Formats: sequence, structure tokens, C-alpha cells
Amino acid sequence: MQIFALILLGVLLNAGAQLMLKAGMSRIGHFEFSAANVIPIGVKVAGNLPIISGLCMYVISVVVWLLVLSRVQVSFAYPMLSIGYVVNALAANYFFGEPLTSIRILGIFVIIAGVYLVAQSSS
Repeated sequence: MQIFALILLGVLLNAGAQLMLKAGMSRIGHFEFSAANVIPIGVKVAGNLPIISGLCMYVISVVVWLLVLSRVQVSFAYPMLSIGYVVNALAANYFFGEPLTSIRILGIFVIIAGVYLVAQSSS
């Protein structure tokens, strides 16, 4: 059970990092990829607390993931990252108003079923 807690912690940290990066980039807004934007956008990114927080969450999630990989097979652990898709879809709907269409909901159920099957295969 401890391994599932570590996997879930890693997944939640990773999902949280994505959400923080999205929040940070929402503050910055759309920008064009050009040489002229490298420094101004770079400064905005470097001073953006949600982006910095998201990057820190990624670093912590990597440390947690290393703990996971030291304990279980990668063929078992890696598919568990799919739980992050479910978490992000639900959180993006809640925090950013991103739509949860019927196709996305169906996809969420397919992911949940797949993660369940992978988890059962390790028993």
C-alpha cells in the first residue's frame, strides 16, 4: 500500500505542477515565438510565482518518482502516471473552466479501467 501512496503523491505533484504552469502562463498570456520575445518573456516567466512553484513541484515529483522506481517495475509504475490525466482534466475544469465533454469523460473512464488492469496485473 505504501507504493500506491508514493505513486499517488508523485502523480498529484506532477498534476499540480501542470496546473501551476497553466496558471502562470495564463497570467503572461499568448505570445509569439520570436528572438525579440526571448528576454521579455523569459523575465516574465522567471518572476512568475505560479511557474516557479510548478517547476519546484516537478523537481519534488521526480524525487518521489525515483523512490517509486527503486521499489517497483517501471512497466507497472509508468502506466500509473495516467491517473494524472484524470486529475488534470477534472482540476482544469474546476479551476480554469475547461470543458469536460462526453468524449473526455469517456476517455477518463478508459484510463481508469486501464490503470485498474495494470494494477491488477502486479498482484
